[in-house]
Amino acid sequence: MNELKGACIIGQSGGPTAVINASVLGAVQTALNAPQITRVLGAANGITGVLNGLLYDMGLEDPVELELLKFTPSSALGTCRYKMKDPDVDPTDYEKILETFKKYDVRYFFYNGGNDSMDTCNKISKFMQKSGYECRVMGIPKTIDNDLFGTDHCPGFASAAKYIATSCMEVKHDACCYDTGMVTIIEVMGRHAGWLTAASALANYAGAGPDLIYLPEVDFDMESFLADVERIYKATGKCLVVVSEGIHDKDGKFISEAKTNGNDGFGHAQLGGLANKLADVVRGRIASAKVRAIEPSLLQRCATHLASTTDAMEAYQAGKAAVTAAVEGKTDMMVAFERSELYGQYVCNTKLLPLAQVANFERKVPREWINAAGNGVEMAFIDYALPLIQGEPGMKTVQALPRFARLRKVLAKPTAEL
Repeated sequence: MNELKGACIIGQSGGPTAVINASVLGAVQTALNAPQITRVLGAANGITGVLNGLLYDMGLEDPVELELLKFTPSSALGTCRYKMKDPDVDPTDYEKILETFKKYDVRYFFYNGGNDSMDTCNKISKFMQKSGYECRVMGIPKTIDNDLFGTDHCPGFASAAKYIATSCMEVKHDACCYDTGMVTIIEVMGRHAGWLTAASALANYAGAGPDLIYLPEVDFDMESFLADVERIYKATGKCLVVVSEGIHDKDGKFISEAKTNGNDGFGHAQLGGLANKLADVVRGRIASAKVRAIEPSLLQRCATHLASTTDAMEAYQAGKAAVTAAVEGKTDMMVAFERSELYGQYVCNTKLLPLAQVANFERKVPREWINAAGNGVEMAFIDYALPLIQGEPGMKTVQALPRFARLRKVLAKPTAEL
């Protein structure tokens, strides 16, 4: 293997998760201890920081503060939603990135994100190869949507799943404390894949969950939905419904008609308002019910107080594995998870997948894990998800409140100025 020496850049992209910073910690700590890596740089706001030459010198951070990243929410380095164009159509951004890489002697690039971020990794890697600039590029997975292709699950999903399941249990108890009729509709993130919405079924496993669950993997029919709600409401006087924001009709049209500000930076429709829309429809059908619409919104992706320790540990391992593989000579890969059992206990190992196999592909909830009626999930999903949410976060607190990491974020100097 040809030993490659130089600096590395670690960046974050897309929506944050409760454990995305654990992956950064794994990558940073491993890179700081790798003799092949001369400097560890953090990209300010993902690839836009690379484009603008805004890089943090991670070697100047307090190791104690870095350790707190494991249970610090949001994206500590800053994130972005920036869609890279095809380099054969417009190479401008890629030429800027190459300029930054040369300016800071960057030979390793690690990008922490979801589907679109893996596409960014793939494009950058191919451009560097075409330009004759040796740089090893690795993708570090993350997404609460759990829809990355080729991996058993994604860092960030389990913590969000645990939050959704716990919140559903709490709402269920709250909704049942009055003797008046009530229908509650909870809208959960998930545009095309319903993994996170399906996680609400974990609340049922624990004894207090939703009566109905609707995922985008199954076409949504409004009349069938109303019949389901009426049936349960007439029998119990209550009904708790959980829906994916991206449910759609048989023609593929989103049930939510409310779109805020069109599209995000990756070109995806920004959905919202589904729970309120369904609540209005239910009010028109069941006049005696008090109907509530709940949208957890950002809370479901930043709730580190309910993070899964298993999720945090695996997120850290993903960052560590990416750096280890790169210094060993691997490139053009994304770290993925592989599930197995040892003496009947859940075991998770890492593997590597080619970026080209992952970029822009989505993995959806298997149809056989959804019930025949399309309004709930089967035990197979519970068996899949339950091991992932185990363990309570060991976060540091001060006066009973979380103590999150406080990074210095010192801008790095170009190599020529050192």
